[in-house]
Amino acid sequence: MKIVIAPDSFKGSISARNICYAIEKGIRRVLSNVEITHVPLADGGEGTAENIVAASNGHFIFTEVNGPLNEPVQAAYGVLGNQSTVVIEMAQASGLPLLNEDQRNPLITTSYGTGELMKHALDAGYRKFIIGLGGSATNDGGTGMLKALGVDFFTSDGHILEDGGASLSELSYFDDTNLDPRIKESTILVASDVTNPLCGPTGATAVFGPQKGATSEMVEQLDRALYHFSEIVLKQKGINMRELIGGGAAGGMGAALIAFCHAQLKSGIDVVLEEIGFTQILENADLLITGEGKLDSQTLSGKVIKGVSEQARSKQIPTIALCGAVHLSQEELKELGILAAFSIVPGPCSLEEAFKNSERWIVDRAESIVKILNLNI
Repeated sequence: MKIVIAPDSFKGSISARNICYAIEKGIRRVLSNVEITHVPLADGGEGTAENIVAASNGHFIFTEVNGPLNEPVQAAYGVLGNQSTVVIEMAQASGLPLLNEDQRNPLITTSYGTGELMKHALDAGYRKFIIGLGGSATNDGGTGMLKALGVDFFTSDGHILEDGGASLSELSYFDDTNLDPRIKESTILVASDVTNPLCGPTGATAVFGPQKGATSEMVEQLDRALYHFSEIVLKQKGINMRELIGGGAAGGMGAALIAFCHAQLKSGIDVVLEEIGFTQILENADLLITGEGKLDSQTLSGKVIKGVSEQARSKQIPTIALCGAVHLSQEELKELGILAAFSIVPGPCSLEEAFKNSERWIVDRAESIVKILNLNI
């Protein structure tokens, strides 16, 4: 018998890789003679690079770049097992995890380091990119990234535009003639489940700005600045970034990659599953066990569970979901293609207690599920 374990992480609690180990431990309490395949996953957010590199037997390349406040940080990008595809996680160079809470300030944070990672990969000869946009600390419309790749931004008096989202309101024009020509030779896939536009009440700043440290006044300021930036781009390139679906991802990084680097934005989990050959991994599988921190309405829009369960359903492989919390009806679970979903939490508890005991509870729940299924080996 073959069981595939393919979860997302429980954010803040346990990694996807450790969830795989915990589920296997529970299974093997009941079944010893069973083939188990681990496929730790992510949907374009934090953990994407680690999981997709591990699943493809790839490796990491480390380098020093500028962090979100232009401080030097050690960052890495992954090279997949095919030795031709690079996966860059924006959080590595320009992410919230690099800042203390009192350092978060999207008025000045920059995506420059992400551009440096791209340039380093270009220098190493890579021309196929997957870029995950989750966990960014920036709201600069991707201008920092573009600066690192050779684009110059100017104020009305000809001075170089300062870093950060606030300065975009002072942008007068840009010069992209020195954009690294190797970008045109490259294929860039943006892995993101964010469909928010660049500006407005559902845009980059309004929805994601507060978690990056933006006050209500800053949200208004930054949204106006992004709007102004989009007007300059429309004037010079004829591209309306405000109309790009997903342009608001990572403080406008999505729009910048599409408008300047001819990137294609795709569902993060679809990109990941395609790159690791998940369809082939599922061959001859008898059961798929997946999971994520919370199974809710957001799952229906393109999270890990939706991606893997759809593929399993096409192969008539039953799917079980283990989650921290389950907020979907049986009808919605059926829509996802899930046979059953279980919360790992045994009873009322604090969030702190749940985080602390997640691994043990996952082991116990996996054991119970295998017993209930009464699998015939």
